[in-house]
Amino acid sequence: MNTTSTPKVSLKAVALPNEHGGWGFTLEPVLLGLLVAPSGAGLGLGLFALAAFFTRHPLKLWLSDLRRGRNFPRTALARNLALLYGLLALAGLILAVWWATGPFWIPLLLALPLVGVQLWFDAHNRGRNLLPELAGAVAMGSVAASIGLAGGLEAGPALGLWLVLAMRSMAAIYYARAQVRRARGKSVNLVAVYLAEVFAVAVLIVGTRVGLLVPWPSIVALAMLIPLSLYTFSKTPVPARVVGWTQMAFGLLIVGCTWLGLRLG
Repeated sequence: MNTTSTPKVSLKAVALPNEHGGWGFTLEPVLLGLLVAPSGAGLGLGLFALAAFFTRHPLKLWLSDLRRGRNFPRTALARNLALLYGLLALAGLILAVWWATGPFWIPLLLALPLVGVQLWFDAHNRGRNLLPELAGAVAMGSVAASIGLAGGLEAGPALGLWLVLAMRSMAAIYYARAQVRRARGKSVNLVAVYLAEVFAVAVLIVGTRVGLLVPWPSIVALAMLIPLSLYTFSKTPVPARVVGWTQMAFGLLIVGCTWLGLRLG
């Protein structure tokens, strides 16, 4: 007698994001925003950011299957998880609206086009390209500004938080992609990495001149990535997971320096 069996679907493979760097890019703005301007609305926005981060992976799988007109065993699970995470994100936004004391939605609206870019590439299975990675990371940094505004922070310091995280993300992505390519034995344009890092530092310096109140400790911490790159690129490549954890630690350093700079300022 012939029997057919439905292939098992791994819940973990569908429910959890598989990007090492994405965890840092999500947690850093939430942590920084809550350190600088703690509030109930900020907690709601933190829930929104985390739920949105978890939504991306199952949503990407679901949209990819829909685009191809296919119905795999994972498709329904991906759809249900995306909707569940989406509801949690909506709940976080409702809490933020209920408790916020400032116009927290402005940075989120400004980040929407970047989110759209990332989702378009995800739906076409091209989410690992440079442009969607940059767009997604910079968009997530808007959460720090939103949490700051929701907690009563003025616009200058709040947008300064976003700028710090945006430049940190850009420099980190160029660095991490180069390290991963080196580990895989591929050619790497190190000049582009160094230019991205110098550009990120220069933008933060300009930010201090235009009223965004970028703390100097943040600039110094980000500038440390340049000699770190010079050193690590001269050594044997390390696995991608090591690069991911190292960059997460560096991101926490940026968060700590930014918070300290604002406290001292």
